Amino acid sequence: MDLALVWFLLLAVLWTGYLVLEGFDFGVAMLMPFAGRTNTERRVALNTIGPVWDGNEVWLLTAGGATFAAFPEWYATMFSGFYLPLLLILVALIVRAVAIEYRGKINSEAWRRRWDRVIIGSAWFPSILWGVAFANLVRGVNLDEDHQYSGTFFDLLNPFALLGGAVTLVLFLSHGAIFLALKTDGIVRERAEKQARQFSLYAIVIAGIWAVWGQIAYSNATWTWGAVGLAALSLIAARFFIGVEKFGLAFAANAIAIAAAVVFIFGSLYPDVMPAINDPANSLTVANASSTDYTLKVMTWVAVIFTPIVLAYQAWSYWVFRKRLSVEHIPEHNELTFTKA
Repeated sequence: MDLALVWFLLLAVLWTGYLVLEGFDFGVAMLMPFAGRTNTERRVALNTIGPVWDGNEVWLLTAGGATFAAFPEWYATMFSGFYLPLLLILVALIVRAVAIEYRGKINSEAWRRRWDRVIIGSAWFPSILWGVAFANLVRGVNLDEDHQYSGTFFDLLNPFALLGGAVTLVLFLSHGAIFLALKTDGIVRERAEKQARQFSLYAIVIAGIWAVWGQIAYSNATWTWGAVGLAALSLIAARFFIGVEKFGLAFAANAIAIAAAVVFIFGSLYPDVMPAINDPANSLTVANASSTDYTLKVMTWVAVIFTPIVLAYQAWSYWVFRKRLSVEHIPEHNELTFTKA
């Protein structure tokens, strides 16, 4: 198999890992004011992601680095054309890291609430903007003969892209609520279960409309109907498992739906990586955007050696912090304590 195609598929895997794992991080953060009405309850929600959120971001760094190395033309065009939304995402991720670390530095309710707002806001922005970005890739953008973006920022805010932003928003909210129901006990869990039931229904409707629209209007392949169908069935299954309080299965079903969405996005793109909606001849493809064969060979060997190590370490960290949390586990005067199994 052509190594450029291999790395196109590997990028899909990396984005799947990022969206599944960071998706519940964003969801939990956005749900903090609903799941936790007191400082201790909000800390229960925050502590569920405390040990893992920074590790989950590694998937984004790896996906970005792999895109830069494997498809430099795609990276250059995407990061210049989508500069403002990607900058906003980067700033939100940086601010979130600061907020999580600074929240417990001063024993003041006003101080904590101020940083809570930052954590919540820094989850809302990326949750919407990632959907806008991916939807624009599926739809296509204006590219000139040199494969450079020739549109404006407001061209990216088209109806299909905005609906894509709504899709990732509700998917992450549902994913985060399910994760909270899995990782907490007591009143926080009860609220999370209620929110999971609500947002899982929104996800079925909004994601269904967007996927059918994208398949009919923009997909390059008919087989991606299978990905659309799998995503729909998975979201319906997640809603069913939430109803019977089997949240482990609901989380798995939601993860499969996100993976199917990534398959749909990448399958709809291929053989392009960035379609030109104004002139298909200007499109960036897997072939004309990729690095040299030698570069791809070196990357492949590095991935073969180090990927299992990273996956093993991350799996171990989830196992260590597998225990459910409740308000009884939160020390009164230790804001930065994370509960181990």
